[in-house]
Amino acid sequence: MMDLPQPNYLSEPKGLKSWLFTVDHKRIGLMYLFAIMFFFMVGGVFAVLLRLELLQPGPDFMEADTYNQFFTLHGAIMIFLFIIPSIPAALGNFVLPLMLGAKDVAFPRLNLASWYVYVFGSLFALFSIVTGGVDTGWTFYTPYSSQTGGSVISMTLGVFILGFSSIFTGLNFIVTIHKLRAPGLSWFKLPLFVWGLYATAIIQVLATPVLGITMVLLILERLFGIGIFDPAMGGDPVLYQHFFWFYSHPAVYIMILPGMGIISEIISVFSHKKIFGYKAIAYSSLGIAFISFLVWGHHMFTSGQSEFAAMIFSFLTFLVGIPSGIKVFNWVSTMYKGSITLEAPMLYALSFLFLFTIGGLTGIFLGALSVDVHLHDTYFIVAHFHYVMMGGTVMAFLAGLHYWWPKIWGRMYSELWAKISVTLIFIGF
Repeated sequence: MMDLPQPNYLSEPKGLKSWLFTVDHKRIGLMYLFAIMFFFMVGGVFAVLLRLELLQPGPDFMEADTYNQFFTLHGAIMIFLFIIPSIPAALGNFVLPLMLGAKDVAFPRLNLASWYVYVFGSLFALFSIVTGGVDTGWTFYTPYSSQTGGSVISMTLGVFILGFSSIFTGLNFIVTIHKLRAPGLSWFKLPLFVWGLYATAIIQVLATPVLGITMVLLILERLFGIGIFDPAMGGDPVLYQHFFWFYSHPAVYIMILPGMGIISEIISVFSHKKIFGYKAIAYSSLGIAFISFLVWGHHMFTSGQSEFAAMIFSFLTFLVGIPSGIKVFNWVSTMYKGSITLEAPMLYALSFLFLFTIGGLTGIFLGALSVDVHLHDTYFIVAHFHYVMMGGTVMAFLAGLHYWWPKIWGRMYSELWAKISVTLIFIGF
């Protein structure tokens, strides 16, 4: 019996229904792309409002409580709704099967389910915005988050649900990379973007459940008054910090590793040279993923943990700089004596190199105990974090979006406007 031809993007029926029930990885990648760009805009609006309020000392157009709520929403939306799913779920979904020579990801229906779970979780977050503020900060630190008013339960429930979307995507990618590579495509022939996604997927699957259970414990404490984190009920607030950062530090690498994969692709292409030290970059992705699970305590140097623990976490923090440094040196070596052309994706990649290096170096300062004690809870931390996230991940995301734009849409963007954009974004940041 002859196989029926599979539907593809050319023969797919038109209309909303065909999109909502599609299992095509390209279409799901695009639905993710539109969803995360929407939340990027929402998070950006909150950021602009925060900055406008800070123009002058004293209240300008919002109260202190409102400011705290906007601050929380900016952080939570940008991290959980935009930056964590940005590269893997949107660009990864679109490009990964193409790079492997596969027809689709391993579990197409699970892929669609992960998008629906993402939308469902984000509705809880939007519900929390509309129904009343959450002013705990994006970290939901206890005991404040277990005692304060506001829609903390719906917000943390939203984060819990979003975690499943992350886990589904990670599982899908791991199985796809292991099982669906084209014949003869061995591990060390894979594009470096695939290595980045693979390392990311491992972190997504292993770290996200920790955040999930932490959110559940926080909800239980609020609903039933069980003393888990609240000292007034015999709980331990520092335990919450351990749980939260055990996920949230690896989460930083969920954000940056796929970005590093994109940069490895782009620098090689626009330098017209083979990437320098392919294996070193591939292994350094796995190295970062491994060490990322061991450094969470560096967020807690001032929380009263033992000096011995702080010393170990400080050492491990310096250690994570090594694989990141390997990547940067290899990228620069790739550009050395290459015939570099400065199209928009390369300009974003060079912005990434400059800004991410600043982010990485400021991280080294913060890893030193004597310095961190004074810099903790200052704007230095805020700057370090934004250099890595915006200067790193977002620049890489925009680089990848421009690089694969013709592949995604079948037409070229305007090079002039793209160059104007990258200049404005770089100077603005």
